[in-house]
Amino acid sequence: MQIALIGYGAMGRLVHHLAEKKEHEIVAIIHESDAGLSSAQLAEKIPDADTAIDFSVPDAVPRNVEACLSAGVPLVEGTTGWNSRIDEIRELVEAHGGSLVYGANFSIGVNLFYRIVDNAAGLLSRFDEYETFIEEQHHSRKKDAPSGTALKLKSIVERHVATDFSVSATRAGSIPGTHRVGFDGPADQILLEHTARSREGFASGALLAAEWIINKKGFYEFGDVIEEMLK
Repeated sequence: MQIALIGYGAMGRLVHHLAEKKEHEIVAIIHESDAGLSSAQLAEKIPDADTAIDFSVPDAVPRNVEACLSAGVPLVEGTTGWNSRIDEIRELVEAHGGSLVYGANFSIGVNLFYRIVDNAAGLLSRFDEYETFIEEQHHSRKKDAPSGTALKLKSIVERHVATDFSVSATRAGSIPGTHRVGFDGPADQILLEHTARSREGFASGALLAAEWIINKKGFYEFGDVIEEMLK
């Protein structure tokens, strides 16, 4: 598989390393210095790619999507913090008959964690004495807060819990990512937690999504990839 990397920070470099271990070829790297490129100029840099993987910045997502659509390259969108434009991006991809898979978190473990939280919230919602809370921690360089993963967890819990609940975020040091969903009652507390030991799980998931999206058309969430694997 020939891959174009959009964004070459810590995640981009890690994807590069893992891709080469899996004998994929990196055919283009879009650096921060290319931030001034238009979507048309960016499209000219990635025509040979089978797929593109984007770990850049939220403001660049619309340009990167437009470039991949123009070049006919399926896109794995790993950048977070652009949820407010998701309907716009979905319409763009569908109107052009393109291919995109996005995720608040590309860790396979986190996506299984979503399902565990969904089941737990459904059970605990039957008992009024439990109140829900969500906590997340990340390294100090992460800009969006709460994280996309925390917001996804919030949306899952809200399927079952009608009352407002707390979602808190901590940014400090080099924490790869920790997410907790708690159900607190007067007699006890149930706490579900996922802790990332490194960013490698995110990079591996992005490569899995890149392999999956080839020859597909449409706008997908990474959960769709996991769902197909579970079937």
